[in-house]
Amino acid sequence: MDRHPQQIKRERQDITRRNRNIRNMSKLRTLINNVLQTNDPVEADSVYKNTVSFIDKMVSKRLIHKNTAARRKTQITRHVNSIRKD
Repeated sequence: MDRHPQQIKRERQDITRRNRNIRNMSKLRTLINNVLQTNDPVEADSVYKNTVSFIDKMVSKRLIHKNTAARRKTQITRHVNSIRKD
């Protein structure tokens, strides 16, 4: 079986993209968990803003679907609002 230069490059690019996607998904899950575990309203606001921004960036890069992003944002928004009430 031949190993064409284009095939070799494509495999190299696939590995790079896969590692980037894994890293970004891990960061996304970590940010969401940080918001959900926060009980301080002041701290929650700053973490919340960063998380929503990152979620929107991942939608624009097509890492997650827009409906999934909306569901995640709703989930963390409800948590932050429940902290503010207390």
